[in-house]
Amino acid sequence: MPNTLPVSIVIPVYNEERNLSRLFDEIAQAMRPLARAWEVVFVDDGSTDASLEVLKRLAAPNQELRYLAFTRNSGQSAAFCAGFDNAAHPVIVTLDADLQNDPADIPAMLALFDQGFDMAIGWRKKRQDTFSKRIGSKIGNAIRNRLTRESVRDTGCSLKVMRRDMLIRIPRFKGMHRYLPTLMKLQGARVAEAPVNHRERHSGVSKYSNWQRALVGVRDLLGVRWLQDRHFNYEIREKNR
Repeated sequence: MPNTLPVSIVIPVYNEERNLSRLFDEIAQAMRPLARAWEVVFVDDGSTDASLEVLKRLAAPNQELRYLAFTRNSGQSAAFCAGFDNAAHPVIVTLDADLQNDPADIPAMLALFDQGFDMAIGWRKKRQDTFSKRIGSKIGNAIRNRLTRESVRDTGCSLKVMRRDMLIRIPRFKGMHRYLPTLMKLQGARVAEAPVNHRERHSGVSKYSNWQRALVGVRDLLGVRWLQDRHFNYEIREKNR
């Protein structure tokens, strides 16, 4: 029998007013044929445009849409974590609000996850980004994998499916969303990868440059490597009460 665990789709939002209506429509088209309950949790990360007003308008006729709004911009990792904390369902799907992730890939990613994995992550086989961004991503992935002893194809792809009970236990820090596979593995997660579609940005601008990623990436990498080396798990054999 197919897995029918309900799904919470968590999406950080920062100045994406022109993308949100189309994004929700595409998610609904992908999810409504499935035999499982679902919701979308948009987290407005202190947008300065009309993103919050758009979310309020979309939420009125759509009971599947929920939103949270930060008092100020706190960053993508904080937005993801707020979504994880407030999600109602045991399976979490993440994606970006810029429409470069394709919601039509969600059913296949859920099917992969349902095979018994704790996490399914997408890798963008044909990236629709600038040459400098593609090269920067390849270099960044190679360095991250080398230092964290990983083999993840594309840590920067936001389209992921994860068990919420494991996800909410991982260490939290700025930039942690770039290391979710590694952090989930520290919890014992079994991880699968699959190619996904990647599209050109529909509207708005990228919030990060290669240089900005590089500046914060070195410190994050050293911190994650330290976590790997110092992390421990334990199992209780028995107790009296």
